[in-house]
Amino acid sequence: MKYYIVDAFAEKIFSGNPAGVCLLEEPLDARTMQSIAAENNLSETAFVLRRGDDFDLRWFTPEVEVELCGHATLASAFVISNFVDTALKTVRFNTASGILTVEKKGDLYEMDFPSRKPVRTAVTPLMEAAIGERVSEAHDLPKRLLLVVDSEEKVRNLQPNFEKIRQLSDYSVVIVTAKGEETDFVSRFFAPKVGIPEDPVTGSSHSTLIPFWSERLGKTELVAKQLSKRSGTLYCRDCGERVKIAGRAVLYLVGELTTQTS
Repeated sequence: MKYYIVDAFAEKIFSGNPAGVCLLEEPLDARTMQSIAAENNLSETAFVLRRGDDFDLRWFTPEVEVELCGHATLASAFVISNFVDTALKTVRFNTASGILTVEKKGDLYEMDFPSRKPVRTAVTPLMEAAIGERVSEAHDLPKRLLLVVDSEEKVRNLQPNFEKIRQLSDYSVVIVTAKGEETDFVSRFFAPKVGIPEDPVTGSSHSTLIPFWSERLGKTELVAKQLSKRSGTLYCRDCGERVKIAGRAVLYLVGELTTQTS
């Protein structure tokens, strides 16, 4: 099968978040897809299968299948619009999170995702120990924990304790955020329980971050930055029950995977 690596939410190569994209010619079993994702060892590998005018899309970390992934969705739309159907301006994906669309707008790819607003919860000593920083607020939703700290500098300089993050039994993901200095807000994303100690740039976390910061800042259009070593910029809109998440993408690799053994 054809295989691509695309740096998503990137202005140039070796930035943003690299995603593998496998173009399937026929359905593939989940066990083989998981093996390919583990072999690729990127935070996400996407598997795309055309179904008429739409595309089936599934995402795998090196360890598990996930129900929603932003950067690999953006990367998949980039591959489709550049290598599969160059006339296609809006790509529709059938996914575990319902129908997701990506619209090409110049050099931006704008994703339409569900809005997932978090609910405030109590800050615990384990939360603060997990990220090594004082937490001013905690908010959550199923399996995801959003921690607010006082400044962009504190987000940038975090040195999380991954073992303590694993001890947060109710959560598989920890997102740390603060108001931005040159952008509206910043964040980092940690998910060691699913094989991703730190994700470079995470589209799906912005399904939660956008409604959170939109309400707090009193604006519906926001610019966000994820402060991993690779870093990436996201252009965001709060549309009520949906959010728009846009970014650029850069091609790194085109290849072919061989899964047959002699």
